[in-house]
This record gives sequence, C-alpha cells and structure tokens, in this order.
Amino acid sequence: MALIPTTILTGFLGAGKTTLLNRILQEPHGFKIAVIENEFGQENIDNEILVQDGTEQIVEMNNGCICCTVRGDLIVALTALAQRRRDGELQFDHVVIETTGLANPGPVAQTFFIDEEVAADYLVDAIITVVDAKHAMHQLDTYEEAQRQVGFADKLLLSKTDLVSADELKVLTERIKRINPRAAISTIAFGQVAIADVLDLRGFNLNDKLEIDPDFIAAEEHAHNHDHTCDAACDHDGEHEHHHHDHHHGHHSDNIAAFVFKSDRPFNTEKLDEFLGGIVQVFGPRMLRYKGVLWMDGADRKVVFQGVHQIMGTDIGGKWGEDEIRSNKMVFIGQNLPKETFIYGLEQCLV
Repeated sequence: MALIPTTILTGFLGAGKTTLLNRILQEPHGFKIAVIENEFGQENIDNEILVQDGTEQIVEMNNGCICCTVRGDLIVALTALAQRRRDGELQFDHVVIETTGLANPGPVAQTFFIDEEVAADYLVDAIITVVDAKHAMHQLDTYEEAQRQVGFADKLLLSKTDLVSADELKVLTERIKRINPRAAISTIAFGQVAIADVLDLRGFNLNDKLEIDPDFIAAEEHAHNHDHTCDAACDHDGEHEHHHHDHHHGHHSDNIAAFVFKSDRPFNTEKLDEFLGGIVQVFGPRMLRYKGVLWMDGADRKVVFQGVHQIMGTDIGGKWGEDEIRSNKMVFIGQNLPKETFIYGLEQCLV
C-alpha cells in the first residue's frame, strides 16, 4: 500500500494556522484528510463537527475529514489511524498535523524516521509554516521557536500582509530568506490559498534538485568575495567574513541561519561519509534541516542527501545529463552552526 503523505502545519501563536486549516477542510478539493491536532484549544478546527467520539478522540467533520485530537503520543495517534484505515473504519488519503504555536517542528518530523511503524505507513509531504507578517519581526527577535518554525519549513505562507507596509514586508521577507533560503514563500489572506500550494507538494523529500533561493546564493558569494579572493587551495578558517556578515544582516543576528556549500569537484565517498557522520554526532541537535545534491567520484548518478537533527539519509537520484555541469550543492539550516568548520571540512572531502 502506498505511503500516506503527511503535511506538518506549524507557525507561531496567532499566525493563522487554524484559519488556513479551516479553509483546507471546507474546500471541495477531493482529498480525504485526517487531521491530527496537538490539542483542542478555544479555537476548534471546524465549527460544524458532526460526530465526536471522546474515547478515541476521533472527530468527523463536514468535508469527510477525520480529526484526531491528540494530547498524548504522536506515534500512537499515527499508528492507530493507519490501523483503522487498514481495517476499513476510516477513509483518508492525506494527513495534516497541526502543531501548537510554541511547538518545535523537529521532533514531529523526526517521528517519521525513527519509528518503524510510522515510517512503514507515512511519508512527510512538507512542513508548512504560517508567518504573521505583522508580528513576525518581534517573534523572531524574542522566541527561538519562531526561528525554528521558519528554519524547518519547506513552504512559508505570509499572513496579515495587509497590516504592514511594502517596505516592512520586504525587510521581513529578506530576513526569513536568510534563515531559510530553500523554502518557497507565498502570501495568504484569511487562509485563502490554492490547495496545490499546501497539499501534495513533495517538498520534504528531494528528488533530483535542491531548490535554494538564487538571491541567497548570490549574496553568499558576494559576501565571501567582498574581502578576500579564495582559490581551491585556500585553507583559511573564514574569520574575515564575520564583519561583513553582521553588517549585511543589519540589527538582527538570528541564532538560526542557513549557509550553502557548492563545489565543482566530486566528493570522495569515504571521506564525506566520515565527515558527515562526525558533524551529525557533534552538532546534530543544532542542525535543523540539511539537504544536498552530491557529485560522488566515479558515480554516474546524483546522490541526494538530507537530514533532520541526527537523522540523516541518502538516496540515489537521476543520472547526470550529458551536457549537465556536475557539481555539489548543499544547504545547512541550524542554530549557531560553525559555518567555517563545515565549509573547511567539506572541502577536505573533495577529490
């Protein structure tokens, strides 16, 4: 049986997650959705609840959706839903997990990798984060959870953009791109968004490409070349970058940020495996998301790698095209990661 795609919906308190979820559940999109809620607060996810079974915490809604209001273990909820689907008690083809506003999406995403039963039934389709454009700058300044929610996202939806000026929106957009350059950004008004922008994105698992904001890469390259020109043999530790980096980011020094590694030389497989294993052991808890498309020495296919915290995996991608320029492209999003250490270590793994 095919794996059940799962959307993790996150965002800080008041960002508009529930409004968005209501819109998803009310639209005649043809999906049969099971919703898992961390908790039932004052805002129910739908005003027109038809049936509620208090024992099982299963709620059926007017759009053929099923809700599981979880205050306990996510693994238990997911495996129970999958079993009831197999038994024919419930019918659904997609799951949406709405986290609380103060939740760290990391442990939720890790659940799909560390538990064999969950991994046998589900795959993460995408992590979607709703960002309150009016209050996001303050939230990002104040709460690490807000930065984590942006950093983990595959898709960012900006709400309440009508409450800010064009300049304020531009500053916010630039800031969240620095935190997470690989997530697509859209705006939503009162939860109105095309279903194609929310469900069935296949955003979490890479195929043959790594989508990173080209403006971010250009900014990285400009920052690196601004003070010093490096060649392939350069082995400095990159200390000269710091002053320019801080200036470029203005007054906001976010704990969570992203950086890219690129190279037009192939990796030595054994050296790279050893290095990645080492950094995951040391920095794993601070590594929110990392992904890459790799050129391995002697291989005619791309290697796709990705991870969440200490959970890391690789997969074989498509063949390199005859006219395609072979290269490595990797992005790391994390909390106070030593960028220079990562870059230097990766350079030592090149052939």
